[in-house]
Amino acid sequence: MNKIAIYPGSFDPVTYGHLDIIKRGLKIFDKVIVAVAHDSEKKSLFEVSERVAFLKKALKGVKGAEVDDFSGLIVNYVKKKRSNVVMRGLRMISDFEYEFQMALTNRKLSKDVETIFMMPSESYSYLSSKLIKEAARLGADLKSFVPSFVEKKIKERLGS
Repeated sequence: MNKIAIYPGSFDPVTYGHLDIIKRGLKIFDKVIVAVAHDSEKKSLFEVSERVAFLKKALKGVKGAEVDDFSGLIVNYVKKKRSNVVMRGLRMISDFEYEFQMALTNRKLSKDVETIFMMPSESYSYLSSKLIKEAARLGADLKSFVPSFVEKKIKERLGS
C-alpha cells in the first residue's frame, strides 16, 4: 500500500520553502501530490495553469512528487486521490492558528482525513509567497527564494 499525502496550497509563486516541505514529505510518504487550489478569494499573480507548470518544472526528477490542481473541499480531493493525509507547512508561530483552525474544520468535515504539519529548514522558515511578491515589486534579487525561471516570470509579470 502506497502512503500518499496531499500538499494543498496556492503556490503563487512556488518558493524554495514549498519545495523543501515537499522533499521532507517524501521522506515519510511514497507520494506527495502537490495540489494547486483554484481559489477565487485570492488575487493571484499567476493563473493556476502557470503555477502547476512552475511546480512541475521545479520538481522534475523528484521521485514521488506529483502536481495537480483542484477546486472545492480539500477533504473531497484527498478522498478522490485515495489518501487520508493533508500535509501543511508551518513556518512561524503566526501560521499555527490559521492552520490549526483549518485542520479542525477538515476533521469535522471528514473524520478519516488527518492533517500533519511539516516545518521547513530554518533557512526557509520566514519565506512566504506574499513576501516574495512584495520584495519583487521593490526590485529585490529573488534567486535565494525561488527557482530562477520563477524569478524571471515574477519580474516579467510585475514589470520590475
